[in-house]
Amino acid sequence: MTVKVIEVVGESKNSWQEAVENAVRDASKTIRNITGIEVRNQTANVQGGKIVEYKANVAIAFKVEGSTEA
Repeated sequence: MTVKVIEVVGESKNSWQEAVENAVRDASKTIRNITGIEVRNQTANVQGGKIVEYKANVAIAFKVEGSTEA
């Protein structure tokens, strides 16, 4: 099997968990066969001493269509 990995950035006003979930949900709209993820980095925007936006860099792995099974 051949797997491709791409990196996306998910965003949320509420939490890093939701930022990751948003990244996976949005990527799954155009990418089939997602097999796993790796959260590579978490950052946030701050205004007035408060976090106003959470961001998560997420590596998304998916099976390349037509590749053979291992």
